Amino acid sequence: MFNVQSYSNDRSEAYELLFKQLDALLEGEKNITANLANAAALLNQFLDRINWAGFYLMEESSSQLVLGPFQGLPACVRIPIGRGVCGKAAQDKETVVVDDVHQFPGHIACDAASQSEIVVPMVKDGVLIGVLDIDSPEKSRFDSVDKENLETFVSVLLKHL
Repeated sequence: MFNVQSYSNDRSEAYELLFKQLDALLEGEKNITANLANAAALLNQFLDRINWAGFYLMEESSSQLVLGPFQGLPACVRIPIGRGVCGKAAQDKETVVVDDVHQFPGHIACDAASQSEIVVPMVKDGVLIGVLDIDSPEKSRFDSVDKENLETFVSVLLKHL
């Protein structure tokens, strides 16, 4: 297994290998729980300086995001659409990068150690399935390279869901 530190000179190259590894890992499996669990584990191994990586899934009956497979400390179970970083990304169906979660209005603090966050919506055929949520104990951990490549990661993942 590799991680982004191994490729510090070219993070885009490291991400390309991550996409290939994800695609190979999920090939032939259609179970959403299994695929999301492996995707979360792969991100946890790959990304440095993070303390949580996982998914919240859309629950149509309650119009809320519900905790899915993840790596990290126990987390909030339900997030209303529009609330916190995950709820905002789900509502707008756009990636949200937050350099300092304490400055984000309505931030939901599941882990007090989290300082920055990126949330990528998972939209398939125009329908919100959920979000990929990644937290870091460092401020300003995520940049445009992470944003672009994590959006690609989600698009590869969606092929297997």
